[in-house]
Amino acid sequence: MNGEKRPERPDWWIYRGTGRPLDGATLADLLPPAPPWRAFEGGPLPDQDVVPPDESEADRRLGSEHRLVTRHVDPHEIDMVNAALYLRRPLLVTGRPGSGKSSLAYRVARELGLGRVLRWPITSHTTLKAGLYTYDAIGRAQAAGTRSAARDSDPEPPIGEYLQLGELGTVFLPRRLPRVLLIDELDKSEADLPNDLLSLFEDGEFAIPELMRMRSRTPEVEVFTADPGSTATVVDGRVRCVAFPFVVITSNGDRDFPPAFLRRCLRLEIQDPDIEQLAAMVAAHALDPGDAHRSRIIEEFVSRSEAYGGLPVDKLLEAVYLATSGAYHEEGDSWPRLVDALWRQLNSVVP
Repeated sequence: MNGEKRPERPDWWIYRGTGRPLDGATLADLLPPAPPWRAFEGGPLPDQDVVPPDESEADRRLGSEHRLVTRHVDPHEIDMVNAALYLRRPLLVTGRPGSGKSSLAYRVARELGLGRVLRWPITSHTTLKAGLYTYDAIGRAQAAGTRSAARDSDPEPPIGEYLQLGELGTVFLPRRLPRVLLIDELDKSEADLPNDLLSLFEDGEFAIPELMRMRSRTPEVEVFTADPGSTATVVDGRVRCVAFPFVVITSNGDRDFPPAFLRRCLRLEIQDPDIEQLAAMVAAHALDPGDAHRSRIIEEFVSRSEAYGGLPVDKLLEAVYLATSGAYHEEGDSWPRLVDALWRQLNSVVP
């Protein structure tokens, strides 16, 4: 790619795709107001509008070194990320397993200074309510019984001590800047979940019935959130966003989604990284790809990935790590045998 023309950097791009934090500006300075049909007037905004950082998770996903440059990025990917930011729409990201779909959420959060990514992993048993909040009614009833037996003057414990917002609920708390939500592998869900998300994505708010029933006597309730050790105040039993979150929804393409759901998302298909992009990813994890051995590993990985119909990038990182730890030897057959085991076609049957 060194001889190729570098992609343009249009003036409207805020997110550039390199993972490097914005230089001398914040997203609040650069992002224009939402379209009228996507403007949300939730609130109230918290006095301390500070999102917890999560550099350790970002480093684990992306590496600690900023090695991506303009020539490494896919202009179409950057177009779609910025369009999702401008239009306040979820971004449905498809691609083969291991192609880096989930990493996109962490790159956006790191580059735009949006703090900790809220990851909601999907299984066949995941429900909308579980993503929004959980309420331990039994635990509260038991605590009330204990207090009553002890003749406590206030036998009813605060409901907020037994209610916790999930990742999906936490991301819709009112903030001046959007949080980043990763809905990971939505295609694993039950058929109804994509449709269940439609109202939330359109309205930018949801109700908590347990709090709405008591709002006349307790309009403000402090509850736990999905951020470790954090709480938030819910007013009148509703969580209402101000800044619509940046939502990345990943799918391996194993199923089709309802047309109504697709209409409300922007869509991006992640392409497999080329040799230069892979080298930058390896370098970002402090695994120097300049060494001749490691360069050959990357080239062999690309060759096998094409032959096998795709290999996850983390399999390359594992091989390079073993090579840098001293497992690689020019002589003998131990290394080829190890690489063959690491890169065995994932859907093959091991004899």
